[in-house]
Amino acid sequence: MDAVKAIQYYTNRMVTDVSGMKVLLLDRETTPIISLVSTQSYLLAKETYLVDRIENSSRDTMRHLKCICFVRPTDASLQALLDELRNPRYGDYYIYFSNILKKSMIEVLAENDESEVVREIQEFYADFYAPTPCLFHIGLTPSVHPLFAEGHSWNPGALGRTVQGLSAVLLSLKKRPNIRYERNSAMALKLGQELEYLMSHEAGLFGTKAIDSHAQLFIVDRKNDPVTPLLTQWTYHALLYELIGINNGRIDLSHVPGIRAEVKEVMLSQDQDTFFKQSQHLNFGDLGASIKKLVELYQTNTKSHHQIESIADMKRFVEAYPEFRKLSGNVTKHVTLVGELSRLVAERHLLAVSELEQSLACNEQHSSDLKALRALISNAKITAENKVRCAILYALRYERAQSNALAELKQLLTSSGVDADQVASIDVVLRYAGAGERQSDLFQNENLFSRGRSIFKGLQGVENVYTQHTPALAEMVEQIVRGKQGLHWQERLPNLDPKARPPLLGNESGMHNQDIIVFVVGGVTMEEEMAVAKLNEKFASQNVRLMIGGTSIQTSSSFLAELSTTFFP
Repeated sequence: MDAVKAIQYYTNRMVTDVSGMKVLLLDRETTPIISLVSTQSYLLAKETYLVDRIENSSRDTMRHLKCICFVRPTDASLQALLDELRNPRYGDYYIYFSNILKKSMIEVLAENDESEVVREIQEFYADFYAPTPCLFHIGLTPSVHPLFAEGHSWNPGALGRTVQGLSAVLLSLKKRPNIRYERNSAMALKLGQELEYLMSHEAGLFGTKAIDSHAQLFIVDRKNDPVTPLLTQWTYHALLYELIGINNGRIDLSHVPGIRAEVKEVMLSQDQDTFFKQSQHLNFGDLGASIKKLVELYQTNTKSHHQIESIADMKRFVEAYPEFRKLSGNVTKHVTLVGELSRLVAERHLLAVSELEQSLACNEQHSSDLKALRALISNAKITAENKVRCAILYALRYERAQSNALAELKQLLTSSGVDADQVASIDVVLRYAGAGERQSDLFQNENLFSRGRSIFKGLQGVENVYTQHTPALAEMVEQIVRGKQGLHWQERLPNLDPKARPPLLGNESGMHNQDIIVFVVGGVTMEEEMAVAKLNEKFASQNVRLMIGGTSIQTSSSFLAELSTTFFP
């Protein structure tokens, strides 16, 4: 299972099935879907000489070109297609929709194709975003598709888009999985029911056979682990998301002091950038050593290219020049990115903040945590956002502690100049994902037995003090695949269809020959993506393939921003 290859397959089909010179028209949503997995040079090699937006009405007429249209089946994109067909600018049109098409849409297109330029209409199920092979997301944003209506219930638009995106993932991977959902989540249950209805209604696409016993879909809810998106992440890819921001593979560096013009915006692609592919999961310390080796490699190559004394030398240089130039661009890009990350880590005192975050997330030591948190809130050099994040982590861990000092901490935040809305976000998170809402003992501190497990867990060796935390989702998946605590997981993740007979959770020999997709309602984090990537390596011998998805990719700021727009009673 590979989310990137799934979309690349459809992209390749579009540009190779249509021969000759052509133009590719995309809409607002398919543009980033394609740009995440493809490049201009690849499209150009397939005789795609122009890529444009279908909404752009100022395009020139070029009747000698064929036109590929790849759009989502939305009213806006359909209207743009109709406008195009009424006044065609190109010779032939090949129309591909990213999801299941209504019959009425086909009829409307046929009625408006008066020039008879449409040669083909197909469904290519690339209706999701694929940043890495084991990660996909639906791309929900509060401004376009708010996730919540009120409390723990779906906004209808967000539910519809999520069902479409998740069904496209399954169709592209050719899976009809057994669905399990977290028992305490009405949103997970509703998504599972809508997806199951669609698979039954579209049996011609998903197959009329019984559910695939080798494919599992676990729908989980972010509220059962609000800690992971609140933590500072220390791997390269996660840091870029958290501190600078990645928008569908693009990073805007125009705000960086003294930035050079050629790196004001850079692209990140595993396919095109070997260094990034190898370094995306490195922690910040190892990243420094890795970038040093890249610079040394560049310096070595530069010196070797100074020796051009003959025609043969010149020929070797010209042959190596594209790779040399690519290496030069990569060095400039990554040195700039790592330099900016270093500046932000130092400017925001993130090492000190992260040490407290990890303690609050992983260890039960109330008095020392409270003392450290008071000092951090009183420190004028710490940003308000980081003070509030640590206060939220304290509120979640010690919510039911008798010596809980949350009221005092709120007053301290206010007196240190933190905005009232930011202070109020502490209560918002507690209403969204407090102990009464969560299904599990997330901090292992709710009874004597679990406190003992927590103590021993804290004694185990970890890479360093900043990477102690393991996402709850990763622990869940590993236990299920290993066949541990079967009854617990059967209870927590019931089958959507009680008559289904998928493999039981908790088989002592563990799971074998299984494709498991975990989908997080409320968004997925890059820490969870890295954990799943490592589990894929660990369980390859059992022929277990894992993929993780979510309604969006969450950072600490996006997580709190999404919750701030919703009323949780």
